[in-house]
Parts: sequence; C-alpha cells; structure tokens
Amino acid sequence: MKETISIALAQMEVKPGRPGENAARMLQLIGEARQAGARLVAFPEMAIPGYLLGDEWERPAFLRECESAGAAVIAASQGLTLLFGNVAMDWGRRNEDGRVRKYNALFAAEDGRLLAPDNGTGYPFVIKTLMPNYREFDDSRHFYDLRKLALETARPVADLLAPVVTRVGRIGAMLCEDAWDADYGCSPAQVLAAKRVDLLVNLSCSPYTFNKNHKRNRLFSALATTHGKPVVYVNAVGIQNNGKTVFTFDGGTAVYAPGGRVVEGPPAFEEGLLRLDVPLAPGAAFGRPVEFREDGIADLFRAVSTGTRRFMALCGVKRVVVGVSGGIDSAVVAALYRNLLAPGDLILVNMPGPFTSPRTRKLAAGLAGALGCPYGEIPIQPSVAASRAQLEGFRMASPDGALVETLRLTDFVMENVQARDRSARILSAVAASVGGVFTCNANKSELTVGYSTLYGDLGGYLANIADLWKGEVYALARHLNEQVFGRPVIPEGIFTVMPSAELSAAQNVEEGKGDPLQYPYHDCLFRSWVEAWNRTTPEDILAWYAAGELETRLHYEGKVAERFPDARSFIADLERWWNQYQGLGVAKRIQAPPVLGVKRRAFGFDHRESQLGVHYTARYQELKNDLLKENGG
Repeated sequence: MKETISIALAQMEVKPGRPGENAARMLQLIGEARQAGARLVAFPEMAIPGYLLGDEWERPAFLRECESAGAAVIAASQGLTLLFGNVAMDWGRRNEDGRVRKYNALFAAEDGRLLAPDNGTGYPFVIKTLMPNYREFDDSRHFYDLRKLALETARPVADLLAPVVTRVGRIGAMLCEDAWDADYGCSPAQVLAAKRVDLLVNLSCSPYTFNKNHKRNRLFSALATTHGKPVVYVNAVGIQNNGKTVFTFDGGTAVYAPGGRVVEGPPAFEEGLLRLDVPLAPGAAFGRPVEFREDGIADLFRAVSTGTRRFMALCGVKRVVVGVSGGIDSAVVAALYRNLLAPGDLILVNMPGPFTSPRTRKLAAGLAGALGCPYGEIPIQPSVAASRAQLEGFRMASPDGALVETLRLTDFVMENVQARDRSARILSAVAASVGGVFTCNANKSELTVGYSTLYGDLGGYLANIADLWKGEVYALARHLNEQVFGRPVIPEGIFTVMPSAELSAAQNVEEGKGDPLQYPYHDCLFRSWVEAWNRTTPEDILAWYAAGELETRLHYEGKVAERFPDARSFIADLERWWNQYQGLGVAKRIQAPPVLGVKRRAFGFDHRESQLGVHYTARYQELKNDLLKENGG
C-alpha cells in the first residue's frame, strides 16, 4: 500500500448549462494540479453540466454536448488519476419517463481511459445511489439511481457498490447524498468502507444553507473516525437556480482525518485548489482539530453578497436602482449593492407620498450621502391624485344598463395605489431610463404573510434579502456598518425608526405607528411555519400555548403574555397571519421575483406550494374552543 496520495481538490465555479466552459476551466485546473505535483485530481459532482438545470436534461443535444465535454477531460488524464462528475447516458435504455436513461455519475480516468468499478454493471462510471427529493432537489425526475438498477438486475445494492481501483489506491467513490444517508435504507459510505478502500471520496454540488457547514463537518469527521480512513470532500462554488430560487454554493472542500482533524481548502465561495499529500496508514492523523462552529451574520453576508454579485453577472446587470424609504430593508439592500457597484452605477430614489414623514426622507437622503450615489426624490402625490380624480366615483354599466358598478377608492385601495406607483411606475421607468434594473426589498417575514403589494413593492428583478427574517436584516445592517464599510453608511436613525410602509395616517412613524407585525415574536412564529423540518401549524402553536411551552418551542426570548393578554387576542393574531400565509400570500409568493436562498426552505422552488386555501385541523378547532371557554366564552 502506498504511504501517501498526492491530491489536488478543485473547488471550482460550476456554470450551470455550460458544459464547454466548465470543461475548459477543468483543463486549466488540471494543468495547475499537474504542475503542483498532484497525482489525484478531483472535481465536484456534475462539474461538466451543472446541477440545477430544470428540464434542460430533456434535450438530447445538451446531453451530447456533456458527453463531448467529458471526453475532453478524460483525454487530459495522462499521468494522472482524475475524478469528476458528469451526466452519463445509456442511449439504448430508457428512464421511467420514456426518455433516454441518464445517471448522475462519477467518472474516474487514467491515461485517457475510464476506470470502471468492479461491480458487474458494465458501466465505466460510478452511479449515484441516493437521490435527494426534498427542498430544491428533484433528482429522481431525471436520473436513474443505483437502487433502481439493483432492483432491475435483481442484485443487492451492496453488490453494486464497489471501489474504483486506481494507480494511487483503492477509492471508495461517492456522490454528495451518498454520504448523507441517515434517513435512507442503505449506507453507501459504510458499504464502501468495508471493501478495503484506502480513502473515501465524496464529490458534491451542495448549495449553501445557514449552518449546513456545521453539520457537514460533523458528518464527514465522524465518517473518517468511524472507518479509520481519510475522507475527501470536494464541492462547487458559484450560483445555480431553479427559476424561482437562486442558490449559492460555498465550497467547503476539505480532507478529514480520523480523530476529528481536518485540512481545509480554499475560502468559502471562492475558487481554488487544495493541494495535499494524504497519509494512508490506518488511523493516520493529520491537519488541525475540526472547528464545530455555528454560522453567524458574517456567513450570511458572504452568501448574500456572493449570490447577488454572481446573479448580476448572469443577467448582465450593470446598473441598479433601489427605492430607499428611510427604512432598514431598503437601506441594507442599497448598502449591499454599493459594496458591489461603483457609486455611479447605483441609483437611489426616494418616493415621498402623502403620509411620508420628514424624518424618513431625511434618513433616505443621509443614506445616499453616506454611500455617495446619485439620489433623487420623486413625489408620488401627483400620480396618486390623478388616479383618485380619474377613478373615484367612476361609473361602469352593462350595455342594457341593468348592471351598474361605481368605483370607490377606500383608504386601503389608495395604499395599494401608492405602492404600485412607486414600483410599477417610477422605479421601473427610472431603471429603464438608466439602462438598469430595480430591486425588490422584501424580507422573509413580509413574504411569509404577503405583507406587500402585487406589482408594487413586490416587484423587482431579484429579492436578495427575502430569505432573511426581519431581525437578521437589522443584524446584517450592523455588520455592513461595522465590518464591511467600517463606518456608519446606514444612519443610526434607520435602526431606531418604526418600521412602516407610510401609506396611511395609521402608519405615522412620528407618532410611533407602523407595521402591524411584531417582528421579534412573528419572526419566530413564521420561522416555525416555514423552516422547521416538520413544519408547525396552528394546531401545534395552540397546543404549545395551552401547555405554557410556546416560548421554548419557538425559541422566542420574550414573553407571549406581554404581547397578548389573553387567549382571545392570541388566537386572533395567529389566525390573522395564518390566513394570509395560506391565502393570498401564496399567490403573491408565486408571482414574486426570484429569491436568493441562504436559509432552509427559501420561498420559490425550495418551499413548494400549492394554492390550497386556508385550512385548520379539527384538533385545532377543539383546542381553540377549549381555550376560549377558559377565557370566558
């Protein structure tokens, strides 16, 4: 057995849907790894085609391009052992949808030829065993997995899991989910480790999720310690999307040693090579102790900033218009873009209306001054007044005069008119005139319950903070001031002003009036509806409330009784927001811009929704009736 393996792990940006560009980049990195003396070079899962491609997998021309690009990489394996991910086709067989059979595959190549695992399948590649079908993943829609192949050939899955024998050693090769096996009926890592492998290798294309790296470190460190073998982990960077949700990829490439030690690769979200001579002696320890840390606001900043920058590049965006209100959300969005753009390419617009306070106008102007961007105030009163004059009392009738409708513009209707004038009229026109786009400044708290106006503040090309709860937006603002800019670009008054849309007299910030959301509490409540793995419903919330466990269950640091003096007011608030979450809020989210996902279950394709209408379980109704009886009927 060799004493060491000289490896280079390529944490590369995988460009979805660009096989030729990815292969060209891989050839460059192979050259760098060869010059550095590496004998084994590994790339991420689906390094050739990308991973989140929607139904692009249904185009035979694209599949042929992936094959051709893969052949170029295989030819570059002279004197090296290469491991990389690509789609593999069996053109003579069919998937369950009647299209050509496709595998999510790991290719091993040496000296221009493929190395097949000794499993008797006849395929010269490793087939992914476990297909994730949760959150953004939809693998079994397109790919045939090893478990299906085992069933088809009447063989145990364990028989089809075999090492790849290379000149540098026996490699237990896996793809991403094959190591995240806790909830599956088989463990590819365990089966491979028992077959005298020298090391385990996991090629991944795994999106960033807040705190996922913590779990990843625990998983792969335990795998190395349990089996006494080095575990190699290679992941992609860049962004990919499934139409409604944009995901960042943070890398996290590393080599884990037995005993809870690790050698980490390039910085998160950045391309680079990890070059290392890996000891193969049983139980050999190397590297430093694994740091099991929770993610913080700095990690969220890197994810949001990286995702925004790369999405701008993908869309060809050069200039950005932000509607700044003097509130925290638009201030954070403006500061994020200012960190990415030259000052002349970020245009800030304040759109005062009939209920806009001098205070927030001053704060918006102060923000623009600190960021050094072009800024202007474009009042909406003229267009709002024109809409009222044109539509108030307007009479419509059927041709025979039997049906008559007279329009009445209530205060609520006028709130929507103001919001739509700001985005659909002013911001869209300004963006078009300067050759740019305008943003959506919604946060996750607002998006959860549809606290936004269709075709108004819900408009924009990207919602880059829409996966952050309101409290996290405030924390990100502090981080931008203190760590990114090193000065208060977001004025202190923006942190203290009452959050408000300023669309009516009931939202007068000078009188301490604003949004109906009580953010510290509602952030926790809404998070349980959206992000909990087994998501809660009003039934769970009422049961915890009745048992006095709600604060603990929701991880809410305050006291619910201080916000809601009795069960009646608590239930009224719960039902108000649940009705909006399951009601019109769904339609609004479906029509919202793409969300930059950084947390568990971002809205869009990560949080899959049907328009089912509002529903309460029978048990909820029983709990409600009991609580109201105790509360005096």
